[in-house]
Amino acid sequence: MPRDYYEVLGVARDASREDVKRAYRKLAMEYHPDRNPDDVEAEARFKEATEAYEVLRDPDQRARYDRFGHAGVGRGAGAGGGAGFHEFDLSDALRAFMRDFGGFEDLFGRRSRGGRSKGPLKGSDVQMKLRVTLEEVATGVEKSIRAKLLHRCKACDGQGSASGEPAQCPTCGGRGEIQQTQRSIFGQFVSVRACPRCKGEGTIVTDPCRTCGGEGRVREERRIKVRIPAGVESGNYLTLRGEGNAGPRGGPAGDLLVVIEVEPHAHFERRGDDVWIELPVSFPQAALGARLEVPTLLGSAELEVPAGTQPGEILRLPGEGIPPLGGGPRGDQLVEISVWVPARLTPEERERLEGLADSENFVPPRGERGFWSKVKEAFAG
Repeated sequence: MPRDYYEVLGVARDASREDVKRAYRKLAMEYHPDRNPDDVEAEARFKEATEAYEVLRDPDQRARYDRFGHAGVGRGAGAGGGAGFHEFDLSDALRAFMRDFGGFEDLFGRRSRGGRSKGPLKGSDVQMKLRVTLEEVATGVEKSIRAKLLHRCKACDGQGSASGEPAQCPTCGGRGEIQQTQRSIFGQFVSVRACPRCKGEGTIVTDPCRTCGGEGRVREERRIKVRIPAGVESGNYLTLRGEGNAGPRGGPAGDLLVVIEVEPHAHFERRGDDVWIELPVSFPQAALGARLEVPTLLGSAELEVPAGTQPGEILRLPGEGIPPLGGGPRGDQLVEISVWVPARLTPEERERLEGLADSENFVPPRGERGFWSKVKEAFAG
């Protein structure tokens, strides 16, 4: 069972965003992998703290977590195809840390694994929206999306050079970085930064490929299959590793982040794992009771309407809702009863209703504490 995010960061449930940020920074500095090389437990704590921070720093995710717990933010649910839904690994944690606090070269005076190292650069991540219906949320679905992304150039095999391998960068001697030494009254300081000519790759292209212009990549449109698990909601995302833009000159590809957007439904409304629908019934059906076939997200089901059902009463169809993200029993379908009143009556129908109008069972109670007494008290007050 995953630990409570507030417990992970050591903050109260009403902690401010700044309190959350301070608590996370303290833990991240303590357990960062660059301070604890080859320490599996420290790495796990770093990832756990960063995951908790990513949820609690975002007002919408924090609200869902406060209401539904880990199920509300999709922690650890499987998505198939080699990619986890809300999969959170070390690269995600390092990226989040650097986004808000910068690299460890600034903090510790040395390079971190999150910094740039010699070699081809990684391609950029790409974010796309994917619209799904509520019916698809109830069952899960495989979608095919079209994405125009940067892919490895086939003409030069991603090298960027028309004649073969790129040449060694003369500025940095192939190291991909340059050092600068400064002296002050406090002593000597050495800073390391990426080579401005080769941008950290260590090589340069002297005879660019005519197809890609020396980039080693070209933009192409491709179809990508995405498996969306049941139970997702708007704002959830799926990370497809290595499906983003290819890096320049043979660099590894970034990730493709598929953000879910659930289309509004014409009749159903989602309420957590339950779904709600309004069902109009006739007065005789509400008064006498009836067995009615009602629509569901998966088809239809039979609903027992008890005799004497009142307008606004909610009946329940167990297991006809949405399964929680990651698996588990489905929610229910909530059926709110409304009584349909005909706009026109035939003379015969009017005569029948007029014969019932004064019947004791058809008159709302007007006792000492009846409806009208309460209305009078409210206006008198």
